[in-house]
Amino acid sequence: MILRLLLLWMLPLALWSAPAAAHGYVLRAIPADRSTLDRPPTRLQYWFSEDLEPRFSGIHLRNQSGDIIASGAVDGRNHALLSLQVPSDLPDGAYIVELRPAFASDGHVIAESRVFFVGDEVGGVAGQRADDRAIPLEALWRASLNLGNFLFFGSSLLYSIVLLPAWGSADGGLPERVRRRLRNCLMGAVVMALAANFMALWQQSMVFFNTDAIQVIEQNLWGVVLIGSRFGDVWIFRTVLLLFSAVLLFVSEYYRPLMPHLSFGIWRGMPWIGALLIGLTMVTSHAAGSTLMPWVAIAVDWLHALIAAFWLGGAFTLAVLLEPALAPLEAQERRAARRAVMRRFSRVITPLVALLIVSGIYNALNYIVSPADLHSSYGRTLGLKLLLVAPLLILGGWQHIALRPQLAARMEWMMLYEPAWLRERLRRAAESGKALRLEVSLMLAPLVAVAWLSATPVPEPETLASEVETPQVTQTVGDYTITSAVIPGGPGVNTYDNAIQRGGAPAKDVSVYLQLVNPQRGIRSPWYLTEQADDGLYVAAGDDIDEAGQWQSLVDIVAADGDVTRAAVAWRIDETAAIKRTRPPNILHGTLLLLIGLLLAALIQRRAKRLLSALNLTAANALLAFGALAISAGVMVYGALTIGERQRDYERTLQPPPAQVNSVLPDAESLVRGAALYRERCLVWQRQSADFRALRNRLATARDDFLHGVVADGWRDLPACEGELTEGARWDIVNYFRTFERRT
Repeated sequence: MILRLLLLWMLPLALWSAPAAAHGYVLRAIPADRSTLDRPPTRLQYWFSEDLEPRFSGIHLRNQSGDIIASGAVDGRNHALLSLQVPSDLPDGAYIVELRPAFASDGHVIAESRVFFVGDEVGGVAGQRADDRAIPLEALWRASLNLGNFLFFGSSLLYSIVLLPAWGSADGGLPERVRRRLRNCLMGAVVMALAANFMALWQQSMVFFNTDAIQVIEQNLWGVVLIGSRFGDVWIFRTVLLLFSAVLLFVSEYYRPLMPHLSFGIWRGMPWIGALLIGLTMVTSHAAGSTLMPWVAIAVDWLHALIAAFWLGGAFTLAVLLEPALAPLEAQERRAARRAVMRRFSRVITPLVALLIVSGIYNALNYIVSPADLHSSYGRTLGLKLLLVAPLLILGGWQHIALRPQLAARMEWMMLYEPAWLRERLRRAAESGKALRLEVSLMLAPLVAVAWLSATPVPEPETLASEVETPQVTQTVGDYTITSAVIPGGPGVNTYDNAIQRGGAPAKDVSVYLQLVNPQRGIRSPWYLTEQADDGLYVAAGDDIDEAGQWQSLVDIVAADGDVTRAAVAWRIDETAAIKRTRPPNILHGTLLLLIGLLLAALIQRRAKRLLSALNLTAANALLAFGALAISAGVMVYGALTIGERQRDYERTLQPPPAQVNSVLPDAESLVRGAALYRERCLVWQRQSADFRALRNRLATARDDFLHGVVADGWRDLPACEGELTEGARWDIVNYFRTFERRT
């Protein structure tokens, strides 16, 4: 029977092959969509809001006829970047960029295309935007997985904090008829979660490989997904945990007659496993790719899901258990037992609802950044979810009041419009469990809406998406024409492209070295040997540019015969050009987080009171304890601030601002002037004395202001350069003298 149910459950998978939708989006595109360029770009680069799966992501460049002329992949240094090296001989015309990123956070894949033009814009050529609709099959397995996880967590937690206190015996046991049904609920939840998990693997394999379920099985594509993606890592962990839960349930039942305490301990530990299962779902959800404090988003989403799981799973379990558990009892005992467990469940869940609402608002504000986002597919689905949850809140609140006659009497003014007979029928419905069964049936619709929301792409924030022109400079030095670009051109990890031509053809037989310099701060990177990515295209990447301001890139082209040609570019690095994958919280986010913290503190207040009571603290002891805590906290805060300030002082000591800033760009002309001045004015230096060799060996770490002082005043037994030298002349000598630095 179980096998038939599993086959029936998997049937939609074999019949469905849907296009993929995504949860991430492009933060920066170079070139911008539908941009017209005077010359072909050296590289196409697309930065995304989340890391990508390198094995399943790709980018292709097609010409106007649809032929693929180049392909690219995820950047090895930055997994949120898709890049492609463009052929240097690209003619004028229209070009289509096909993007197929697979997002590592939730496994979603998009398929979209963008267009750019070289020369003049060409009419009739357009890209295709990504589909922002949910995949029905994904929504199906997400709803099934959530239902299984929620039932497991809700049933096991209900056992610990509701059923045992209300119906349990002195040894911690429950009546056999109750325990048997509760065990069946837990096993059913595990089987449902496992079935949904396998459906998720097949559907994800279909999306990653853009194929159908039959091909996934025949070619064992699911195995590639398991070992080559973050989705596969989480899937394996979740499957092992579900199987471990099933084994624990079997052990607890098998050894219960011999070791009841072991069985009791296993059952009390089940909620922790259920919480971990729900947490694994959060790792592959929208929260994992949030641009607003991702770890906080995961934690709040996890808290929100745990409360919803206890509400849904606990209510479902009660609806299944109530009648069989109470059947042997007399009518009066049945009514008293039902009221006891219902009131206890209501007392536990009611304060959690406030936390559920606040955490839900915070989760929504992770993705609803502007009013326009409400009109997206995600915004409409979120609105539908809220409409479906509203009746549950009303019904749950009414049951809480109806189960407490004293509370109902105090709130009678709210029910003046209700006839007495209707009020009585509603009270009986609450006490008999009919209202609970209605509540459980209404919960299925929001559960589907939540799964649909998880499968729906989040709206792209207008505040993050930006198209910033790439800094690019072309210059001719000797026989070389060098086009240098800093991509994206802001603080952080950048790619440094240098397209070099000699005599109108790509320079292939040269070595190219790159150095980044910030004269105002006296910072100088090591010399990097660039990689020849394409004919005449030499590329390096790094995070040396760590803040906005004036920077220089020095490019030394070393020919096969050893001749060196210098190209230098002064850049104005702008903060707005940085790729910002996160956004700062505002006052509303902070208020909601504070409110969540206060609600959590209120919920644990009772347990805190019990702990204080057990400690038997007197007024004097309490004063001393809280005083010690306050002093300790103050010392820790002061220590943290002091350590931070000392660290900043230490950094300023190691790297103080230069006494004199090099005002001369070390380009080829400066090196020529410096060489002439060095040969004419620094004759003693050319004798290669021990002090000269020591100075040359320090070039990798020496700053320009130090070398300027050596030129003007000498160093050790090395005299200053002769004659009256202007400031510009001294800096020319410094720039030339740096060419003696050894490159590794």
